[in-house]
Amino acid sequence: MDRAVGDVVAAARSADPEVEVIDLAPGGLETGRLAELTSPSLFGGSKVLVLRSAQDLLKDQAAEVLAYVKDPAEDVALVAVHAGGAKGKALADGLTKAGARKIVCPKITKMGERIDFVRGEIRRHGGKISADAARNLLDAVGNDLRELAGACSQLVADTGGKIDDAAVARYYRGRAEVSGFNVADKAIEGQLADALEQLRWALATGVAPVLIVSALAQGVRGLAKVGGAPRGARGAGLAKDLGMPPWKIERVQRQLRGWSGEGVAQALGAVAEADLQVKGGAADPAYALEKAVSDIVAARSTR
Repeated sequence: MDRAVGDVVAAARSADPEVEVIDLAPGGLETGRLAELTSPSLFGGSKVLVLRSAQDLLKDQAAEVLAYVKDPAEDVALVAVHAGGAKGKALADGLTKAGARKIVCPKITKMGERIDFVRGEIRRHGGKISADAARNLLDAVGNDLRELAGACSQLVADTGGKIDDAAVARYYRGRAEVSGFNVADKAIEGQLADALEQLRWALATGVAPVLIVSALAQGVRGLAKVGGAPRGARGAGLAKDLGMPPWKIERVQRQLRGWSGEGVAQALGAVAEADLQVKGGAADPAYALEKAVSDIVAARSTR
């Protein structure tokens, strides 16, 4: 909702940089206040009047708003923020009937919706981001839409607009594990050069080798779990059986296209060896991880 209101205000300011923005809650809209706020000013100028929580307006307040919109002032933009639902529905219906532009702001609760939100924000600022990089940004920043919007804006400014997994890892390592997951994804997808680059970046920025091994293990075990699922199993039932969210199952299914059962077994062996080396105090954990990544990429081509 804040984004929709912000867009209206931005459009008004582009037409009149001196536009006055007035933000009101129902408690600030006593009888006659609307007429006062929308009356022409001695000094001229336009206004944007934002009515917050419009569903909470009292009956007489709502009636005053509906009476006003029948003959609105030319230099005033009225924005009514309504939470939806049955409460205050008569006001919402009346505004729509009067010709108000309606902007629906559905709640974002699913992973796919959050990914779409991130990609839309990036496009809004003139950039481009893949679905996988958007997922990594969600992992790093979290689900708060305001924080995500800010991160998207900053990423476009920092990168020039073309945003990939490496850019997300570079600027938003919200959790140390994220860098490890980037390494695992690149290795599982057979991208050796990118996987090694991500590995070196993770180590250089202080990610513990044990966390990278853990991410590699989770990635390869995901291949084994999804690859071993009964044919025809799908949807919520499959997600429940495997203990994985649907979006992650879809991602692993895409990654599985380059793998055989024998290759997955070899990759599991490579991860087990790396785990032993890293946790056993290997003289060079970085080398052990590089070897594991190389072995996983090699196992992918095993038929």
